[in-house]
Amino acid sequence: MTVSPMSGSQCNIPVLDLGAYLAGEAGALDSLAAELRQACLDVGFYFVVNHGVDQDLVDRTFEQTAELHSLDEEVMAAYAIDRNNIGYMASGASMQRSSTVHTATRPNLVASFFMKRERSPDDPGVVAGLPLRGLNKWPVELPHFRSTMLDYMAALEGLGRQMLPVYARSLDLPADYFAPSFKEPSITLRISSYPPQDAFDGEEFGTGPHTDAGFMTMLAQAEVRGLDILSRDGAWMPAPVLPGSFLVNIGQMLTRWTNDVYPSTPHRVVNLAGRQRYSLPFFFDPDFEAMIECLSTCQGPDNPPLHEPIRYLDHIVAFTNRNFDHRDKVA
Repeated sequence: MTVSPMSGSQCNIPVLDLGAYLAGEAGALDSLAAELRQACLDVGFYFVVNHGVDQDLVDRTFEQTAELHSLDEEVMAAYAIDRNNIGYMASGASMQRSSTVHTATRPNLVASFFMKRERSPDDPGVVAGLPLRGLNKWPVELPHFRSTMLDYMAALEGLGRQMLPVYARSLDLPADYFAPSFKEPSITLRISSYPPQDAFDGEEFGTGPHTDAGFMTMLAQAEVRGLDILSRDGAWMPAPVLPGSFLVNIGQMLTRWTNDVYPSTPHRVVNLAGRQRYSLPFFFDPDFEAMIECLSTCQGPDNPPLHEPIRYLDHIVAFTNRNFDHRDKVA
């Protein structure tokens, strides 16, 4: 189990092999945890290989994503995004207003379709109208869309759960430390389409510079490049593409939990490839009611907590309110 960098003229991103760990080999958890810790400290991004997710499922998810984004805007209007952040968000309907690394002046070019945990109409959270607990929207025009997306979300949620002990051990915590905060993880699949840009003027982005709001994001490898990562020395670098892997990055919740030991790395998307770019970010985050407060192993007499404890739901609602235009326009 080794960490091999992918570099050249691109961002230097470690590659973590999950094979031995997922096979239950002796010592593999702590060895992988040490590699994960270094990746979080040095880059904030890493690839995972031998992760157990079927590549055929990934390919089918990309195919369904392309089919969805080929539908007419008039058709997509029937599935418009709602206050639970479920459904279709058109190009120009989001802006990175909460970014700490760039002052956004223009809306994002990306168009996205959001799905969350599948719920039934009698789900207690749905009945009570609790925030971000709504019913997914399934386009009737695409008969295989629902089953493909649900299978993909289940596979990625499973991978996220398998990574929790690795994060815990990387922080000198018991392997099951994070389990109580992820009894029902908050999951979001955002399938996105980025139109090609003729040029980059420093102000118009597919997605503007930002850090993710949650715990971890898993990104299947797109055929078309476009993701840039801000290196620790302040330079924007293209992210390499590693077929068959997932590119993983840490978000603001893990940064708060670790007292900034694991900083969330800014990233952006600029599509200069001359053709449409599709992307499948999957957000794996704590329970809505989980309290995020400084870990015992990340504080001390000379290193007090930098952040007040916060309920995950309060954090993610504030984040979406600032960045997504629809939040103050729909019921």
